[in-house]
Amino acid sequence: MGAIFGPAGNSDSFKEKYKSLEQVPDYLLSFGLSAFEYQCGRGVKINRQKAAAFGSQCREADIRLSVHAPYYISLSSVEEEKRDNSIRYILQSLEAARTMGATRIVAHSGSCGKITREHALELALDTIRRAVQAADEAGFGDIAICPETMGKVNQLGTLDEVLALCSVDERLIPCIDFGHLNARTFGGLATQQDYLDILDAIENKLGFDRLKVFHSHFSKIQYTLKGGEKLHLTFEDQEYGPEFEPLAELIAKKNLSPTFICESAGTQAEDAAEMKRMYENYKKEKEL
Repeated sequence: MGAIFGPAGNSDSFKEKYKSLEQVPDYLLSFGLSAFEYQCGRGVKINRQKAAAFGSQCREADIRLSVHAPYYISLSSVEEEKRDNSIRYILQSLEAARTMGATRIVAHSGSCGKITREHALELALDTIRRAVQAADEAGFGDIAICPETMGKVNQLGTLDEVLALCSVDERLIPCIDFGHLNARTFGGLATQQDYLDILDAIENKLGFDRLKVFHSHFSKIQYTLKGGEKLHLTFEDQEYGPEFEPLAELIAKKNLSPTFICESAGTQAEDAAEMKRMYENYKKEKEL
């Protein structure tokens, strides 16, 4: 099948020409894109009727959907109430995903705050275990939960921490945000080997089956040498990385089928189309 590409929410160019969610599939097809991540970052507010209609249109257009769960989810909060609420927000996101036919939800891992990374990970592991159990009890066991690698140094969400969270259950699929990993390592994704190390780590920890279908966010991100992630950029930026081309070649060579969601600032559909172009060029080379 190969990799699929799409935007996180709608680009500025969509908002200039279109007005309604119903027009998203046609817009995506005009770029040759086949994925879309519906944004519930500020809460799950879409009504069932609208979600079901949107999902039906996307199925007809062969567009695969994922849902970004609320940003304020914190699996690692020291406050039990916040962890319990995070499970509730995950369930709300799963319900929205079910209604629109999305197969995955993406969730932030949380913060370390004033506790150690080890303690934060312990709390997050417990929360994700309970979230998986609650998802099963609510009948959402077939929708993947994707813990995301995070961009700020004080956030839980290094590659190793996300892989540890995904080890809790086989239906957990890592959301590898390469822009975040590059930002929190202050430009650490500079060579193709850097990308290969990430792919190898996923395979070694979770196995090839999950490596093959991992979820991903990709964008160039400005960072500071103190805190990490500062600002999402576009592919036009020449100062900050990471670059997609070395990764595109690896994905084609390894015959992987991840979902790439572009999170560029305002040009996410355009940049997703560019990512697809790079990947397909390498795929053609491999087939020659």
